[in-house]
Amino acid sequence: MRDPSAQFRKAAIAWAVLSVLGVLGIVLLLGPHMPPGRGSVEASQQTTANILIASIMLPIALALWVFFGLALATFRLRGEAIEDGPAIRGNTRIQATWVAATTLIVLFLATFGTFSLLDSAKGASGGGQGADPLVTPSGKALQVQVIGQQWAWTFRYPASGFETTHLVLPVGQLVEFHVTSLDVVHSFWAYELGVKADAVPGADNVAYVTANKLENFSIRCAEVCGLWHGYMSTHGEVVSASAFAAWLQSEKAAMDLATRGLPTYSHVYFPDPPRRAG
Repeated sequence: MRDPSAQFRKAAIAWAVLSVLGVLGIVLLLGPHMPPGRGSVEASQQTTANILIASIMLPIALALWVFFGLALATFRLRGEAIEDGPAIRGNTRIQATWVAATTLIVLFLATFGTFSLLDSAKGASGGGQGADPLVTPSGKALQVQVIGQQWAWTFRYPASGFETTHLVLPVGQLVEFHVTSLDVVHSFWAYELGVKADAVPGADNVAYVTANKLENFSIRCAEVCGLWHGYMSTHGEVVSASAFAAWLQSEKAAMDLATRGLPTYSHVYFPDPPRRAG
């Protein structure tokens, strides 16, 4: 008969080796490709959180797989069964260790998440927080209003006084999105920037982002909003400060006539006729 203690020690060594190799693989190989990427401060924080959670979960998953393998190899029945084996009543030491370990992991993740939300991300993290965010990032923000409607996005730059179908942002500049809708519930999702905020008619949903590199990013609707929901997508662009200033001037001139026919800037709008929203 095999010695269970010896088998357990071998399994523990195998688990430790696999865990170290797996975590290194996640951090060094998989980590650079983790979503949503490093396109913004908020996206980078989300990517770091994904790497951390994956690095914690892999050893836990490996412990289960190795234990199952140990049980199948060591305690499986050999030969013909004459009678049932003795009942297993549990192992207090293993149970206590499991409860303590999982409790510590949950408390660590809760502390990490709270610290990240309130300190590192300054309450932002690219998610919509409603009209009155609990904590906001420091610094002067560029306001951009995101307006969803079946089935397109438009973007209003209140400081420059125009609305456009193009979203262009300056690199390194804190942006304050005000997300709303004209008809049904949509969800504004700028994937590479790590921004997702629901667009709700009659509501102003605030989200913050600071893009940290020049790139194009995809914009999608992440809430089923009707027949052409799947086609409600476009692209945005992060440009240099000088290119952004030049774009503001040219886009304002190009969109001036169209913007004149729109309502004055407000955090929310109500369509006319009202039945359009239903």
